[in-house]
Formats: sequence, structure tokens, C-alpha cells
Amino acid sequence: MAIEGLVAAVHSPFDRQTGELNLAAVPAQLELMLKQQVAGVFVCGSTGESHSLSLDERKQLTEEWIRGAAGTALQVIVHVGGNCLRDSQQLAAHAERSGAAAISAQAPSYYKPQNIQQLSEWCRAIMDSAAGTPFYYYDIPSMTGVSLSMPDFLEQAADTLPSLAGLKFTNPDLMSFQLCQRAAGGRFDIAFGVDEMLLAALALGGSGAVGSTYNFAAPIYHAVTQAWLSGDLEAARMHQFRSVQLIRLLASYGYMSAARQVMGFLNAPVGAPRQPHQDLSPERANQLRADLEQLGFFDWVA
Repeated sequence: MAIEGLVAAVHSPFDRQTGELNLAAVPAQLELMLKQQVAGVFVCGSTGESHSLSLDERKQLTEEWIRGAAGTALQVIVHVGGNCLRDSQQLAAHAERSGAAAISAQAPSYYKPQNIQQLSEWCRAIMDSAAGTPFYYYDIPSMTGVSLSMPDFLEQAADTLPSLAGLKFTNPDLMSFQLCQRAAGGRFDIAFGVDEMLLAALALGGSGAVGSTYNFAAPIYHAVTQAWLSGDLEAARMHQFRSVQLIRLLASYGYMSAARQVMGFLNAPVGAPRQPHQDLSPERANQLRADLEQLGFFDWVA
């Protein structure tokens, strides 16, 4: 298993009026992913608000995305992490039965693993429930509060976690990123997860990335990659800075709510986020669209 190119961490679609899961929105999301030529989707992750979903909702989304992506080139990677290990094991087994290309899991964020051995044992318990499916540990210390050495984790995992394919590395520590790429003789796949730093990861040998803004801004990152590969560093920096400007703008509105509005602007509405996130008012949504137009976003992704 290797992640090549861009994988969009997709939103879980909700009905804007009721807040209920809206599976009918997935085909439009899928169409946008294919149009933007991403390599895969990462379902029920942070962008998908996994911790605000019930187990049944997570299973429904897994099945819907795998069914929709059948016959396309999209890989479907399913996040199964949570604070309850038994829930994660159940989700892992379900993802494998459903035909996921890979599974992934964050560390539990309430009762946290205190060392690499505890983290490894927790990962192994999930892997054993889906032993035939590649597993990516999802390192995102800014959200989980678990900040253990990933290079050390990989070195130890080489002999103890046979189905570990690598990491979803959502961590700005580029020194650690390089060490992870070379851990255990370079056997692990390290998918980069900080969209606004993709160019840096490419320069350090990265080849796959999983991120939220790839839902609606993949053309910007394709341009970053193509400029880098062609040796046009000035153009690569320009396109990467467009990503920085976009993310800073969305964050100023509240990233989760603003990103969902952008999906609607691109004809793939995914509804409002679940609490404690707050939806944008119609006035704020209109202002966001005006700000995106002034920034040049719609031209960048055309």
C-alpha cells in the first residue's frame, strides 16, 4: 500500500435543516473529487467530524463511499479511530468487509497512550480486527494531544505491527517527517497531512498527501506538484502561497464552517457542521464568497 498524489479528507454530509446524515449528497462530492482528479478519499477523519458521528453513521458513510467509488480509480481509506477501542475494532472489521483500500486511526484523546509501547498495543488491537487491510497510524498531535516520537514508533513497529503501512503525518515537524521516511530502512509510507506545507514535503521526498483543502482546491496543489516536478520553484512557491492565503481566509471565518460553505459554492453541498461548530449566517456566507472572489480562488480552481 502506498498513497500517491492527493487524497481528500472528505466532509460527512449533513442535512442543513435537521443535521441528520445526508447520504444523498455523497454522489455530488464524489463527482467533484473525480473532476479535481484526486487519487482517493479519506472518510470519517477530522474533516469528516468522526467524533461527532455515531457508529452506525460511520458505517453508512464507509459503505456509501466504497459503493460510489467502485469502478473508479479512487482509493477509499477509512478512519476508524475513537476513544473506545471496541468501537474502533468494530469499525475496522466493517471497513475491511466493505472493501476499504486501507484503514487509519488517531490515538484516543481522552485516556491517552503515555508511551510508544502503549500506542503500539492499541494499534495492534485495531489491526487484529482487520488483519488483511493496510493500516496507517494518524499522527495529529494538535488535535489528540498525543505527541510521541513517530520515528521511534516506526522503528519499533517494524517487527511488531505487520500490517502497518505507514503514517498519515499531520504534523508540521519536518525533521520528524524526514526521520519517518527513513525509519526501518524506509519501508513505511508517510502521507503528509499539512496542506499549507505541501511544497516542503515534496522537496523532502514526499509523494502522497491527505488533506482537507483537497476537497475543493486540489487544482492549486496539482499546480504546486507539477511546478516542483518541472523544476520551476518560483511557480511552485506561488501556488503554495495561494494555499496559505486560502487557508488563512477560511480560518478567519472558522475553518470547518467556511470549508463546508466552499463545497456548496462548487455545487457539492455538505450542509452545516455539527455542534459545537457553528454554521455561517447567510450574511457571513455571502461575505466569504466575495472574499474568495477577490482572492482569486474561483479562477485558481477553474
